[in-house]
Amino acid sequence: MKQLHFRSFRQQLNTAFLAVSLIPLLLCSVLLVQIFQLRMISDAQQTAQQQLTAALDALDSVHTGFQSVVDTLDSDRLVTQALFDEQAEDTKVYEQLFQATEALRGFAAFHLYDISGNWRYSTQSAPESKVLSTHWGILYGAAQVPGTVVYSAPEDPAALSAPLLHAAALLTDPYGAPMGYLTMELRSSQLGTLLGGLAGAQNQLLLLDAHWRPVYCTQSAQVLTLAETLRNQLLSGKALTGTSDNFVYTVARDTATGLTLVLQQPQVFTQGTLRLFYSVSTLCALGCVVLSIVLGLQLSRQVFEPIGRLHKAIRQVEKNDLEVQVPIPEGNENELTDLARQFNHMVTTLAANQQTLLENQKALNEAQIRMLQAQLNPHFLCNTLDTMKWISKINQVPQVALMSTNLADILRACISPAEFVPLRQELLILERYIEIQKIRLSDSFSYEADVPEDLKDCMVPKMLLQPLAENAILHGLSGVEAGQLLVTARTDTENLLEIRVCDNGRGLPPELLGPYRPPEKQTGHLGLFNVDTILRKHYGECFGLRLENREDGPGACVVARLPIEKGES
Repeated sequence: MKQLHFRSFRQQLNTAFLAVSLIPLLLCSVLLVQIFQLRMISDAQQTAQQQLTAALDALDSVHTGFQSVVDTLDSDRLVTQALFDEQAEDTKVYEQLFQATEALRGFAAFHLYDISGNWRYSTQSAPESKVLSTHWGILYGAAQVPGTVVYSAPEDPAALSAPLLHAAALLTDPYGAPMGYLTMELRSSQLGTLLGGLAGAQNQLLLLDAHWRPVYCTQSAQVLTLAETLRNQLLSGKALTGTSDNFVYTVARDTATGLTLVLQQPQVFTQGTLRLFYSVSTLCALGCVVLSIVLGLQLSRQVFEPIGRLHKAIRQVEKNDLEVQVPIPEGNENELTDLARQFNHMVTTLAANQQTLLENQKALNEAQIRMLQAQLNPHFLCNTLDTMKWISKINQVPQVALMSTNLADILRACISPAEFVPLRQELLILERYIEIQKIRLSDSFSYEADVPEDLKDCMVPKMLLQPLAENAILHGLSGVEAGQLLVTARTDTENLLEIRVCDNGRGLPPELLGPYRPPEKQTGHLGLFNVDTILRKHYGECFGLRLENREDGPGACVVARLPIEKGES
C-alpha cells in the first residue's frame, strides 16, 4: 500500500504537468476565438450600418427629389389645368414636367395621370398600361393619404419588363381639389445604379416595400426566395440572425418612404471554419499531451529516484538504525542532493544526541536516588522532635515541648509534596512560627491576622507567609520595644488577592519602595527574593512582591498579589 501511495504521487505530478500544459492552451484557444469573433462581428455590424446608412441616404435623396417635383407641379396652374382639360397645350405641360424632374430623370421615369386614372404625360415612353385603377393599387394608396408619397412593389414580381418600384402622389389645384396623380417608376437598371455599389462585393442588399414584398435585390435571382424566407422568419417570431448558418442579416427601415432594406453578410465564422479551428486545436492539445507525458516521465524519474533513496533511509531510521547514510552522487548538485546531505548530518547529530540523552538519563536517575535518600533526613528530624516533645513534657519543660511541636509541624509542611495549600493552612504554619519566635525573643512583639473567612480557602504557594513574616521580625522589628506584626488579606479593584505583612518598625527608604527589585549581590533578604521568584514563575511577570511604607503610622509592608483560586471543598 505504501509503494502504491508513493507511485500515486508520481501520477499526481504527471497529471499536474498535463493540466498545466492543456488548461492554458484550451483557455487561450477559446478566448482567442471568442475575442476574434466578437471583433469581427463588431466590424461587420459597423460596416453593415455604414452601408445601410448610405443606401438609406440614396433612397432619401430620391424621395426628397420626388417630393420636390410633387410640390412644384402641385402649385402649377398649367399642369393642374392640363390634367382637368384634355384640350390643354401639351408642349408647355411637357416643358414644365421636364424642368421639374430634371434632377431625377436619370434614375426614374415620371408619368402624369388625371383624376380618373388615365395616362396623360410621361418623361419617357408611355407606360404599357395607360389606365390605372383608382380603386386599388398605387393610385388608390396615394388618394388615401393626400400630400404624401406612397411606394409599392410591382403587382406581378415575375414580369421582367415591369418597373420594380412604383411611387405615386396626389396632385391638387390651388383650392385643394384633387386634379390627378404623379407617379415615378424605377426599373432594375435604375435601382442598380442607385443601390448596387453600396452593399460591397460579398454582401447582398434587398429592398422591400411596406408590406415586405420584394422590390429589388443586388442578385435578382434571389429576390423572391430571400424575401419569402425572411418574411416567414419574422412571422414565426424568430430573429433574422437564425435564418442561415452562413449569413447574418441587418435590417433598416426608411421612415420617410416606408421601404425596408435588408443587408445579407457572410458569417464571420462558418461551420467549416469552426470545424477547422477545432481540429487544429485538438491536434495541438494531443501534441501537448504527448510532450507533457515525455517530459513528466523524465522529470519524475530524476526527482523520485533520490526521493526513493531518502524514503528508504527514513524507514531505517524509524527502526532506530542511526548508522544509515544516503549516497550522494558526484557531479549532480541540486536541492535533492543538498537535502540528502542535510539528512545524513541530521542522522549523525541524532545519534550523538541519543548518546547524550542516555548519559543525562543516567545522571538523572542518580540524582533522583540521592534526592530520595535526602528525604529521609527531614523525617528523621521530625521523629526526633516528637521524641524531644514527649521528653520535655515528662520533665515538665513546656517551652521546649511547644517549640519541638511547632518546628515539627513546620518541617512537615516544608517536605509536603503539595505546591499549593489553602491560605488557612498557611496561617496555621505562620502561627507555629510566631510561637517559636515569641519564645526565642521573649514576647517582644505581638501578632495579629485579619483575614476574612471567605478568603481562607484561596490556594496560595506553600510557605508563602513564613519568609515574609521572618523578614519583618528580623529587619523591620529589630530594636523596636513594642513590635507589632499584622497580616491582612483583601481583594483589590482588579479582583486579585492582596496579602500584606506589615510591621511598625522604621519603615523603608524611598529607593526601595515599589515593585521588589533584588539586589545585584544577594547578601540578605533571601526570603523576599524566593517568594517574589515563586510568584512570578507561577503567575507571570505582572505578579510578585511590592514594598510600601504604612500610611497609618511608622512601619513597612510587603504586599503579595496573586490570582484568586479556590480549592476543592
